[in-house]
Amino acid sequence: MFQSATEAARLIRRKEISSRELTESLLARIDAVNPALNAVVELRRAEVLREAAAADQATARGGELGPLHGVPITIKDCFNVAGSPTTWGNPAFAGHVADADATVVRRLKQAGAIVAGKTNVPFMLADYAQTANDLYGVTRNPWDTTRTPGGSSGGAAAALAAGLSFLDYGTDLVGSIRIPASFCGVYGLKPSTGIVPLTGFQPPGPPPPPSDMTYMSVAGPLSRSPGDLRTALAVTAGPEGQAAKAYSWRPAPPRHTRLSEFRVGFVLDHGQSPVSSEVAARLSGVVDALGRADATLVEGWPQGIDPARSAESFGFHVGLFFAFIEGGQDGGRDFAPLPAVIEHETRRMTARQAWNDYFTDIDVFLCPTTPTPAIRPGDGTDVERMPFWIAHASLPGLPAVNAPIGTTPHGLPVGAQIVGPLYEDDTAITFAELLSEIAGGYTQPPPDGRLG
Repeated sequence: MFQSATEAARLIRRKEISSRELTESLLARIDAVNPALNAVVELRRAEVLREAAAADQATARGGELGPLHGVPITIKDCFNVAGSPTTWGNPAFAGHVADADATVVRRLKQAGAIVAGKTNVPFMLADYAQTANDLYGVTRNPWDTTRTPGGSSGGAAAALAAGLSFLDYGTDLVGSIRIPASFCGVYGLKPSTGIVPLTGFQPPGPPPPPSDMTYMSVAGPLSRSPGDLRTALAVTAGPEGQAAKAYSWRPAPPRHTRLSEFRVGFVLDHGQSPVSSEVAARLSGVVDALGRADATLVEGWPQGIDPARSAESFGFHVGLFFAFIEGGQDGGRDFAPLPAVIEHETRRMTARQAWNDYFTDIDVFLCPTTPTPAIRPGDGTDVERMPFWIAHASLPGLPAVNAPIGTTPHGLPVGAQIVGPLYEDDTAITFAELLSEIAGGYTQPPPDGRLG
């Protein structure tokens, strides 16, 4: 149950295991482990077994099979899956059943994946620190069930860490892929802005009006291996509808394939979001290991980037995103005047240009994903610090991978954030893949889920 999705698909193609056998084993593990975690909240038990049997028939016939053929996966409960509830963790939507698949779900199915169920989210996705709602309840971290898995893709990250899924698809505005991935010790990709369609990622009800306000909101995969991020992105990214008639998309190749070829920028701490000693020690160890691997290391922020001002503008743009959704209101208050909107939009585009210039000489930028390991519910100070580190990829729309790099002395996962050049997602993914060879990668949580 802990293979990568890509490896599971390979075993099915080689007929070393059937999709039905794999799916039955996954369902049995969900039955045994999920009650303590509450990560998977809807199961398509009968449907997934039928679809696994059909996948085995296709394997027997031979011919071309998709890269995820016969592999059972889960989907964050904010994407539509035809015939399944889409609730956003809101009791008011408990009876809503989607009549069509979201674009990413449809494309994953076309690649051969089988959707086994949905994973939990906080109420209306409105929490990056924990995953809890009045409809499905609280999701717990498989490394320590007294701690949160983060949010809003907390159910996805917890399910993957615990071996309850082979792949999940989440969303990220305020670190909602990267923070849970860091807390749960799995990989998570926030793709470059705009390359993965968001159709079918919406609360039940009338579709929202057309908008370009999604310039920081993205959909992306979570997995137990960097290779699965690559596979999932390759089958889900690209234009749809009228745009698909005008142009096609394919991932840019990675800049390098050996660590010694990479030029790595890095920053490991900042006064606005101080990194705990446990996280700092693991990050410093990674930088040391990169030096021993002959990577070129360049410390410091890009020229033209003021991290405090970038974080401030990130917060402003998040507020602007919700003000647009809520019809010009932000928490019941009128939003900022036009001069402030212009100022922060100018800052956003200036930051994008500064990062683009930086990546002409630097290949990837390494920094913390979160300032602490997984927190306990109610750790307010740590929650307030958390968005700082994820802001610097989100504001300019850059791809960013959370990569697990080991554990603290108390056994909690630590993640490093690998930020890549705009539209060069595979450079960040490949670096994460190479980094796992010297700094560790995904490991299984303890069976009892209680370390502290």
